[in-house]
Amino acid sequence: MKYIITALFLFAFTISAIGYQAAHAATVSLDELEAGDLFRGETFSAVYYYGSDGFRYVFPNSSTYNTWYDNFDSVKFISDTDLGKIQIGGNVTYKPGSKMIKINTDPKTYAVAEGGTLRHVGSEDLAVALYGDSWNTMIDDVADAFFSNYTIGDEIEDAADYDVDETMDSVDSINDDKGLVAPADVEIDASGFSDEEVTIDAGQTVRWTNTDSEKHSVTADDLSWGSGTMQEDGFWVRRFEEEGTYTYYDSYDSSNTGAIVVQDSDE
Repeated sequence: MKYIITALFLFAFTISAIGYQAAHAATVSLDELEAGDLFRGETFSAVYYYGSDGFRYVFPNSSTYNTWYDNFDSVKFISDTDLGKIQIGGNVTYKPGSKMIKINTDPKTYAVAEGGTLRHVGSEDLAVALYGDSWNTMIDDVADAFFSNYTIGDEIEDAADYDVDETMDSVDSINDDKGLVAPADVEIDASGFSDEEVTIDAGQTVRWTNTDSEKHSVTADDLSWGSGTMQEDGFWVRRFEEEGTYTYYDSYDSSNTGAIVVQDSDE
């Protein structure tokens, strides 16, 4: 993955998640929510993106949102309870090619490439070649707190090195931009985990769902991670970045065990 998720996204969610005023649409169930949807809860007006990986993603501000969407017409309402069930995966970054950005503590101006990769635009002549005579209206300031959502890539040497139109067309969605893929799904009930061993690529997620009427959990053997208590129909998602085998058990019935085998994504 090219993007970086840090603890700062919690800060983004708390004080800067984009909101809007709109008439209350019909509330949909969690089962009706699909990857790529925009959605919000009933009480608070913050809008989120539902990633293919099972996480929700935060728009840090309206400027970021507006590089991807023109309006809020497609936003779905879900209950506040269902909203709380979907874990936060990180922040949305600017759509590639849409704008240049800079921060107060860094004098450089950057063009945005796929996956939140920033490429330094080193001169006014180059900025004009990329964005035209009004290039200076195509720069947005990004708060220092959100700059860590981006990674620094290669500097743009000349206009042929970064085609704005091709860059904007390089991604169709936030899922595409972040390289998000569907999670491997594992169910748990009284008889145990539906798949005792699951193989995934590094960077992929696993989603566990409790299909039982009793409580269950997903707990790492070394106690380094875990879901906590999962109620009936509850689910929990975890991303596995490093290769290796991750063994776990159900703390409500330690005889129920499982393993996640994480392999190199190039294999």
